[in-house]
Amino acid sequence: MTNHDLHNLLVLDRSTLPPDGGPRFNRLIFSHSPYLLQHAENPVDWREWGEEAWEEARRRNLPLFVSIGYATCHWCHVMAHESFEDEEVADILNHAFVPVKVDREERPDLDEFCMAACQALTGRGGWPLNCLLKPDGTPFYAFSYLPKEPRGGMPGFLELLENLAGVWQHRQDAVERNAESLMTALRQDHGGEAADTADPALLADQAAATLQRIYDRNHPGFGSAPKFPMPTYLLLLLSRPDPAEREPALASLRAMAAGGIRDQLGGGIHRYSTDRHWLVPHFEKMLYDQALVAYAALEAFALTADQQYREMAEDLIGFVLRDLTAPDGGFYCALDADSSGREGACYVWHKEEINELLGDDAGLFCDCYGVTAGGNFEEPGENVLFLRRPPADPAEAARLAAARQVLLAARHRREQPLRDEKILTAWNGLMIAALARGAALTGAEAWLTAARRAATFIHRALTRDDGRLLRSWCSGSGSVPAFLEDYAFLAWGHLELFRANGDTGDLQRADQLCREALRLFRDDRNGLLMAGNDREQLPVNRALCHDGVTPSGPAVLLQNLLQLAELTNDAGWRQAAEPLLGSHLAQTGAAPVNATWLIRAATAA
Repeated sequence: MTNHDLHNLLVLDRSTLPPDGGPRFNRLIFSHSPYLLQHAENPVDWREWGEEAWEEARRRNLPLFVSIGYATCHWCHVMAHESFEDEEVADILNHAFVPVKVDREERPDLDEFCMAACQALTGRGGWPLNCLLKPDGTPFYAFSYLPKEPRGGMPGFLELLENLAGVWQHRQDAVERNAESLMTALRQDHGGEAADTADPALLADQAAATLQRIYDRNHPGFGSAPKFPMPTYLLLLLSRPDPAEREPALASLRAMAAGGIRDQLGGGIHRYSTDRHWLVPHFEKMLYDQALVAYAALEAFALTADQQYREMAEDLIGFVLRDLTAPDGGFYCALDADSSGREGACYVWHKEEINELLGDDAGLFCDCYGVTAGGNFEEPGENVLFLRRPPADPAEAARLAAARQVLLAARHRREQPLRDEKILTAWNGLMIAALARGAALTGAEAWLTAARRAATFIHRALTRDDGRLLRSWCSGSGSVPAFLEDYAFLAWGHLELFRANGDTGDLQRADQLCREALRLFRDDRNGLLMAGNDREQLPVNRALCHDGVTPSGPAVLLQNLLQLAELTNDAGWRQAAEPLLGSHLAQTGAAPVNATWLIRAATAA
């Protein structure tokens, strides 16, 4: 789907359509989620998650087929084209299941619940995430991408659906056994393994030691392939007192800045590298990556005063301000990996094209950015740009800057990746924090202004009349109640704004958000819930302190509480934080490296 196609669906007059969408559409046409709208013309009779779908499953005594993804997900597009646009697949889904589509970015609780089920059953996850649930909401089977027909050792989706339909009809005992064992595994997983110690300093030492072990010294970063930026790791190491421990974080930032994972023309960073060299990325650009990697680069700049880290942050922030900023000030979610029917098509170059566009400067550009006639991408001659060598002098730097502008202008004439124009409170909170931190360090007033506009937008468009924060907004509409991470990340953004400009209104807003978060998400066992106690509860709802590519909601909330205690001299904040902190530190288990944000917050307190 192109940006033009999506825009046409968003502005379509739905008032004339019947409740089922009519002959052209299914029920998803009434959604405002870009991801759901991408599936509105499927022959599958998709419904949104909610009471109507549950009631249909109960009435027909059929399982819910819940398919979860997001608008800029490459493999979601592939499975949609191969299977969900296929009449044969649609026929069995419509008759043997109640099919439900979910935008994982709008419903992180449902996504985490189903992902845990998938990982418990298969040992792996990914999107699209497909989960089968009994009409009471209990999962009994889950899997990620499958082709329609068997291929490359993978079973076929169509055959699997037929088998699952048969099991549901004739082997309810197997369904019940699967559901019972799966729920037992999920509840045990959320119980957490107790750590040997809850001493933050010792946990920090253990996490840092693990990062040193998994650090790739030949190609700086953590792990092998695929390789993710992992700003939560970077920030823990940057907080360490020993310069030798900080160096892996600094080297990783430098490697990413030079690699193909960074868009060397348009700015910003792609989601991850498919190889260990940071060369060939998965081309999605997510708002949270821009925010958190920029924040890590700014911390590196604050630590070293080295301008290359400031320039990296400026590059990522510049991309967001130019390409992911809504007219009213909020920040959009992401750019897709695909355009023109394939991944990366907008970003790769042939040497001949560069020669034609740059003329005499083509040789210098190709030498510096690793462009060869053979190429380094999927098709012969296609090149992902990476900084093979920096310019030798200011004259070369000026020529390269001019060449980049010429190529960027040419790239803009290509079909552009779809932009998910959904605005998420949590991810905006991360971007506000990065902008405010950057303004405090550099004096960049434009960054402070952008952070303030985004915060004002969230307060105006994503806050109900009763004060309840909302999760997402798109095309003038917001309805999903916010989750713990929304409150936590936005409060962090306001705390960074307060540090940047001293406006007590930001301190008061952070105070208000944290008080509401404790009211809505604190449970009676010194734990925190992912979804508020004022809304629908899934069978497992406890929020974990395990970080992913973003920090966990509990960790950021606890960081906020400890910072509020320091900034306000109100002992009540520390009293609220301490039992929660002890409980969650004790649940870091045998792998404190999975809770680096919480540990860093605790050691800084």
